[in-house]
This record gives sequence, structure tokens and C-alpha cells, in this order.
Amino acid sequence: MCNEHTVGVKLGLSGMETEEQRASSSNPSAMIAALLCKRAKLHEELRNIEKQVYDMETMYLQDPSQCGNVLKGFEGFLSSTKSSTLLKRSRKFQPEDRLFSLSSATSPA
Repeated sequence: MCNEHTVGVKLGLSGMETEEQRASSSNPSAMIAALLCKRAKLHEELRNIEKQVYDMETMYLQDPSQCGNVLKGFEGFLSSTKSSTLLKRSRKFQPEDRLFSLSSATSPA
């Protein structure tokens, strides 16, 4: 779908147009194809970034070395009387704890 010609059409802010841009501005179908190609690439990039955020968030929420975190608080850090069972239980998290993933309207979380 996206070939080098459609990818080469730039809609930048520069005041000077290239010959290819002038040709594509006279050809609306080429401009639409270029925009659709750019849109598809941006959607793919967004999906990759959201997956990265989701994976890193999972690692952060499951980190066994923590005595707390930014989302739940650090009460366990100050209390040395907590048993290891209580610490293990407190590491479990709910889907609504995914503050970073849920901040995106398009996130799969």
C-alpha cells in the first residue's frame, strides 16, 4: 500500500515545495494515498509505544524488590514488621492500577 512515492510526499512546514510535492498537490489521489500511508505508520507506532508502556508498567507493578510504588504508596518501606506473605500479597495488582496504560484512550488495557 505504501510505496516510496507516497512516502516521499511531505506535508512539512517548510516554505519551499519540492517538485514532487507540487506534482502531488495537483493529484489529490496521490496526496490522499500519502496521508493514509502516514496515518497507518503513525497508528503502528502508537500501538508499539502503548505495548512498550504496558510491558514496562507490568514489570514495575510486579517488581518483588519494592516495598511500595508510586501508585500504591511506600508504607511497606517504612514498616519493617511486615511479613513476607503480606509483601507478596501486596504485589498483586488490579487492572485499574495501570494508571499509565489507562491514561491513553487507545490503549488495549
